[in-house]
Amino acid sequence: MKAAVWHARNDIRVENVPDPGEPGPGDLVIRVGACGICGTDLEEYRDGPLFIPVETPNPLTGRKAPLILGHEFAGEVMAVGKGVKNFRVGDRLAPDVLIYCGECYWCQRHEVSLCDKLAALGLMGDGGLAEYCALPAAMAIALPNGLSYDHAALAEPLSVAVRAIRKGRLRAGERVAVFGGGTIGQFCVQAARAAGAGEIFLVEPLPARRQLALQLGASATIDPLAEETRERLRDLTGGIGPDLVLEASGHANAVTAAIHAARKGGRIVLVGLPVRESSFNFFHLVATEKEVIGSLSHIYDEDYATAVRWLGDGRVLAEPLISARLPLDALVSEGLYRLENQPGETLKVIIRP
Repeated sequence: MKAAVWHARNDIRVENVPDPGEPGPGDLVIRVGACGICGTDLEEYRDGPLFIPVETPNPLTGRKAPLILGHEFAGEVMAVGKGVKNFRVGDRLAPDVLIYCGECYWCQRHEVSLCDKLAALGLMGDGGLAEYCALPAAMAIALPNGLSYDHAALAEPLSVAVRAIRKGRLRAGERVAVFGGGTIGQFCVQAARAAGAGEIFLVEPLPARRQLALQLGASATIDPLAEETRERLRDLTGGIGPDLVLEASGHANAVTAAIHAARKGGRIVLVGLPVRESSFNFFHLVATEKEVIGSLSHIYDEDYATAVRWLGDGRVLAEPLISARLPLDALVSEGLYRLENQPGETLKVIIRP
């Protein structure tokens, strides 16, 4: 089969590799219908290995590079392993992609995204940028009728936003500010709306992303390069500030700005992954009794299943976030190129293996 294989930094090859073969007990083999690419794939390409094991195999998957990329995908069941009862050949599904040990302290508390041995398909095991993929049936969520593979592939990034809303304990009618208008930020806007937010504000320097957020349910947008963000948010909230702030950009300066933007006693959920250190005077947190909450990835039966359901019933829209649909052969030359060099015009690129 054809697959996109990460060999080393700046070395991703679309090449022929062996297909997955017959599924093992509890596993499925699917034909991939669509796979999204994201910033993590670009970072592994340009700056990796970040998550991909290269010297020691991952303890759960037993794999190390070279590995097939792709952790946002959906497809059709082609083969069913022994003991699988909830799926059969022809079923349509999207996998949560997280693999966890099931035994550690965190797994026993159903906090599997904190598993001591956490792995993910497409990073520590072969993923969905291929014609076929093998995966545990336990991580798979059946697709609602009518949900396309292109849209279902976006359940993974949407589930990150769903978890952020869950961690932020959003209450109906509360005012929300989202920092960063990339794919996760746009999904945070929609997830906040679906969860009952009163008003939603997006902080984003790129005009096209601000305009899209307004179309997807934001009440107002702020250009942080042209306006003083904290003061503008206070103006929009009667001098108080947002109840909940979701930081989805990962920029160190935005993290500090997000903390300052929340109202006294408000919550700040950090969703983006900062790539460098920043400094902060924690007196501000003590004096204002704000909460700063980390939110990592997603949990299959809480966040991922919700994401699939919301895409299926139309509460969250995927199509406005899709910037291009490409064949697998164009992954590097067009897909990753667009993510790296055309951020103002590109949110989500869908690959159809």
